[in-house]
Amino acid sequence: MNAFPHRRQALRTALGAAALAVATFALPLAAQAQAGYPDKPIRFVVPYPPGGGTDVVARIVQTRLQAALGQSILIDNKGGAGGSLGTDVVAKAAPDGYTVLFTLSSHTINPAIFPKLPFDTLKDFEPVGLVASLPQILVAYPGLPVRNVADLVSQAKAAPNKFSFASVGNGSPGHLAGELMMIRTGAPLVHIPYRGGGPAVTDVMGGQVPYLWVSIPAAAQFVKAGKLRALAVSTTKRSSAFPDVPTMQEAGVPDFEVDSWYAMLVPAKTPKAIIDKLNKALNTVLAEPAIRAQLLEQGAEAVGGTPEALGKTIAAELPKWAKLAKDANIRAD
Repeated sequence: MNAFPHRRQALRTALGAAALAVATFALPLAAQAQAGYPDKPIRFVVPYPPGGGTDVVARIVQTRLQAALGQSILIDNKGGAGGSLGTDVVAKAAPDGYTVLFTLSSHTINPAIFPKLPFDTLKDFEPVGLVASLPQILVAYPGLPVRNVADLVSQAKAAPNKFSFASVGNGSPGHLAGELMMIRTGAPLVHIPYRGGGPAVTDVMGGQVPYLWVSIPAAAQFVKAGKLRALAVSTTKRSSAFPDVPTMQEAGVPDFEVDSWYAMLVPAKTPKAIIDKLNKALNTVLAEPAIRAQLLEQGAEAVGGTPEALGKTIAAELPKWAKLAKDANIRAD
């Protein structure tokens, strides 16, 4: 009668020993997998369409990062919902370092714009590193009789809600810049969200939309070619790429600043060894003069730094953008 408890105890002991053996055996395998990373192509999910600022910057970094990591990097553009659709793909991907989110600062804006995101901005991602920083630029269709921000404001006030401005989508830095412009100037404009910088730029050049707030990389070549007219930048300092374009504050709009950045993140629970390897490769690439020059040509300045620094930026900006979105009464469509 008393043999059964002993047998159960013996079985539990045997199972425990087996589990420990499996775990002990698995640890070296996991370490080997991380040490051998990457041993297959890496997917960069860009949550915006081709041609936009995020896509442009990702492709500048792509080639040299492939060399630094010794593996191919595939750009996967998944636009929509202000970047949330592509971001969700990464949030639900395996945390093995083979799916990387290459995004911009709308990552910290979207929680204030979209009330029911399918992911948690803080908990579902691990930061890898900042890539570049740049201002938004306000551009106009060249056929308009508008030469500066004052002209835009006068035109908009003379015909309330007749004129519009485009952005890469709800929750984007350009969207916030446009809303902040309306608050600070009283210019009644209509916001038209696009699914990325490429389509928005195309429509403004064609005259379908008069104005656009967008990251400089998406508009730089067209401004230089005279296909778009630059009116102002959103930061408190002028862009090195366009030193003749005034800031919004210089253009007479007080208390105006909207900065933006590009960064790399991976799914939560990605091993630290993999994150560190990605971060080291990123910083190596961003230190290259040729890459820094290419980014600067697009109006972006290389940043780099630690995963922890990006994490602090994200944590600090979440409440900042939440307040601005509330003050500007910005909501998702």
